Amino acid sequence: MEQAAKIKINKDGTLSVPDHVIIPFIEGDGTGPDIWRATRTVIDSAVQTAYQGRKKIAWAELLVGEKGYQQCGERLSKDALDKIREHAVALKGPLTTPVGKGIRSLNVSIRQELDLYACVRPVKYIDAVPSPMRHPEKINMVVFRENTEDLYAGIEWEAGSDEAETVASFLSERMGAELPEKPGIGIKPISEKNTKRLVAKAIEYAIAEGYPSVTLMHKGNIMKYTEGAFCNWGYEVAKERFSDRVITERELYSGHNGAPATDRIIIKDRIADMLFQQVLLRPEEFGIIATPNLNGDYISDALAAQVGGLGMAPGANIGDECAVFEATHGTAPKYADQDRVNPSSLILSGAMMLDHMGWKAAAERIRQNLQETIRSGRVTYDLARQIEDAAEISCSAFGRAIADCRVDSRG
Repeated sequence: MEQAAKIKINKDGTLSVPDHVIIPFIEGDGTGPDIWRATRTVIDSAVQTAYQGRKKIAWAELLVGEKGYQQCGERLSKDALDKIREHAVALKGPLTTPVGKGIRSLNVSIRQELDLYACVRPVKYIDAVPSPMRHPEKINMVVFRENTEDLYAGIEWEAGSDEAETVASFLSERMGAELPEKPGIGIKPISEKNTKRLVAKAIEYAIAEGYPSVTLMHKGNIMKYTEGAFCNWGYEVAKERFSDRVITERELYSGHNGAPATDRIIIKDRIADMLFQQVLLRPEEFGIIATPNLNGDYISDALAAQVGGLGMAPGANIGDECAVFEATHGTAPKYADQDRVNPSSLILSGAMMLDHMGWKAAAERIRQNLQETIRSGRVTYDLARQIEDAAEISCSAFGRAIADCRVDSRG
């Protein structure tokens, strides 16, 4: 086999992936090492089986998080960021995010430093996974969450600080705003450029994958110049770049009497709180959801709960230069080094990564094998306690069971 090499990005944005490819990975904190080991077993087996040795991954570890701090004195080094850019894709376990104090979120820092502006979260039911829904099989959505701005830009000042008082004085004295005494203050930037590139990527995905609609999720009835603007800019870019491929919901009802648009993708919008209700009551009406950062965080986790929880939810952060695929849950430190937790989120994110690379046969094999393994009833504790007559097995044993499953893939 040829020597391992990096992925290259072509001028048209497509990837040139060598058969023996170098992929950087970040183990993660807490339970990260456990789920990473299980995930590597599954991915390596799927690639080997799907391509009979013609393709292979050379894994290259990046020291990020607690491991990076202990060994290099930095939780997120410039070298690690440069290597992700250099290799175009990476796979990442969960990283510690302190609440209310301490270091800044490394997950947010990675997204912003690498301009990974689209957080992509597919939500689709896997048969046999316990769900609180009566018909979870109706859920097949992909959330495109803007990743670089909104309240997650991290522009905020602590209550009582000089900075907060300075901003409060400016808002009160110069802008006429009425504020409570000594508030903590955060800024919510939402821009035309970042909105339009996010919505464009969502529409491109809908076209490529055959989804019937793109819904713009926003709270523009209240935040008119941020989330309202997100909605308006979303409609604008749909018409500017995809006029021959899309139709708005309003046009559909005014000119087509609400008849299905069989040859066009429907662009529609929903108020955020309304959408939370509708994805429960009428999930089959939604395909792609494009949303600002904070709304996207909420809706993607809520949808994940409908199909079995964050332990079953894959995710990716994608930009124009590189992409990072990641477990969508936290580090669960109380279970660290116990070889107990469910590795499915990272495993399915690895399958997303293989799809992104064009290695779809291996990606489909992973998804099929995972489903068949869960159907067999040999699962980790979180699933075992919900599935009647299930046998609880360890994280590593679950990974081996998925890897050893022999389901014919047609991906």
